[in-house]
Amino acid sequence: PSMKASISSRQFSSRAPFSFGATRKASRRVASISCLQAMAGPKPVNTKPTKHDIATGRDPSRLKVFDTTLRDGEQSPGCSLTSDEKIQVAKQLAKLGVDIIEAGFPVASPDDFEAVKNIAETVGTGPNPPIICGLARATKHDIETCARAVKGANFPRIHTFIATSDIHMEHKLRKSREEVLAMTAEMVGYAKSLIDDIEFSAEDALRSDWAFLAKVYSVAIKAGATTLNVPDTVGFTTPSEFKRLVEYLREHVEGIEGVTISVHGHDDLGMAVANFLSAVEGGARQVEVTINGIGERAGNAALEEVVMAMHVRKAFYNPSFGRPAASEAPLTNIALREIHRTSKLVSSLTGMAVQANKAIVGANAFAHESGIHQDGVLKNRLTYEIIDASTIGLDDAFNNIVLGKHSGRAAFKSRLGELGIELNDEELNKAFIRFKGLADKKKEITNMDLESIVNDEVQDLANNRFKLVHVQVNCGDKSIPTATVSLFDDQTQVELTDASVGTGPVDAAFQAVNRLCGLHGAGQGAAEDVKLLEYTVSSVTAGIDALGEVTVRLQDGKTKRVLYGRSADTDVVVASAQAYVNALNRLLALRQDLGPRVHPQFSFGRGV
Repeated sequence: PSMKASISSRQFSSRAPFSFGATRKASRRVASISCLQAMAGPKPVNTKPTKHDIATGRDPSRLKVFDTTLRDGEQSPGCSLTSDEKIQVAKQLAKLGVDIIEAGFPVASPDDFEAVKNIAETVGTGPNPPIICGLARATKHDIETCARAVKGANFPRIHTFIATSDIHMEHKLRKSREEVLAMTAEMVGYAKSLIDDIEFSAEDALRSDWAFLAKVYSVAIKAGATTLNVPDTVGFTTPSEFKRLVEYLREHVEGIEGVTISVHGHDDLGMAVANFLSAVEGGARQVEVTINGIGERAGNAALEEVVMAMHVRKAFYNPSFGRPAASEAPLTNIALREIHRTSKLVSSLTGMAVQANKAIVGANAFAHESGIHQDGVLKNRLTYEIIDASTIGLDDAFNNIVLGKHSGRAAFKSRLGELGIELNDEELNKAFIRFKGLADKKKEITNMDLESIVNDEVQDLANNRFKLVHVQVNCGDKSIPTATVSLFDDQTQVELTDASVGTGPVDAAFQAVNRLCGLHGAGQGAAEDVKLLEYTVSSVTAGIDALGEVTVRLQDGKTKRVLYGRSADTDVVVASAQAYVNALNRLLALRQDLGPRVHPQFSFGRGV
């Protein structure tokens, strides 16, 4: 790589004072890279089939999809999922066809450990199972805990990591380069003694010294790593730089021709997907992505965008995989028609709404407003659409009538099956009751309505203390908004009723719920116990009788944790009250378990 690519841009920042020490350091770095450049060119990309490839019949030359929605995605503020909800997402990810599910960070808390263990023992042992992976810092305790959590899967994996950039080693790890090399060898070797499939990540790789990075990865491979992950931890890189780094590592890492090169990246500069696509051209064969791109800060590279780019531009990317440009063989194992369903499920369970103009899965992704565009699409959809909506499971007929109030349980279950929705008997009963109630209010029930009902009913409500029984509001331009709310307290087995005023009918309902739950604050108040951070309403379908989906996001005044609640109803005030009650139930459940929850990138290295 050129000097420009090899030397960190931080050393030439216009904001930083000139430093002779930094210049000498940069010169030594260029010299070390120049020496390594004398070696042979990039080594071949590894296409040897793994045990998982052979057992599941997957093409070993494909681009492997590593989904980290349940680990990195869940680190988004307010995205915490219960164990049951994680199982639901994991089952859908398996149906989507992802190759690896990073199920969580087992050492974070007892609940995280159990969630990863349950996913390994259920989803990880099902038909055509994905690899089940857990994250572990480079410590024996983390690695032991991770191994115990994932060992129940048919194909378990430990993903361990250590930081390699100078800024991380100096300020977070407080370790020298020699110490990091020694820890890498010891901890990867220890992980290998417990689980055969080991992934190693060099945290903040894109801001690391490339020559040192090559040494770390060489040590990891020698210790037993089978996948090398190259993370753009802070969303710092550019597409061409990422490609050059992957090519550099293929040239200078010993043994890299026998392992899979993976990439992980955040979207801080809005280039995560573009970075991944360039890295694939450079030889990366695993991408670490999340559904809807959720994750820390600005999020991760979105699974649906990377996968659809590989599908739509197959002729462009085929040569990078050693295939003829005209080859129609899929480049990933993803079942494209499950993309929309998976996006909706993750959005509803996490409370993270998908922006309307989001590529692939946004509400406007296949909408046309311009008259010129509409005219072209009416004549031939290919004039302005490069993707058929049905490809991702969003059929043109999704708004057609599918069921009515005279439809029975068998027809309801059959239709859910056609939509790819699988429910157990208890979930089916709850969803069917909601369907019949909706059918009495709404003449036309669409597929989108059904998905919203199901997502509403299969939320993990087992530990909910309060249940909404009744809500009634009185409002108008000449009256004071007032709400009367009744809740059933499952702990005392008593139904409680109270009334309150507010700035509007929804605020009044929220204030009444607070009074019943013994909490103070909400809406625009000072929030002694709870603060309403976000309140959103969206229509599931068009029409005056459409279901309204409500999402609320709260912050607990005591724990500072952010939680969400969601509900759908034809009456948005009822949906709002139910969503708020759901969020408060999560808050109250959280307060019963106030033990520290470890973050994989914080408190690392203390006492290690």
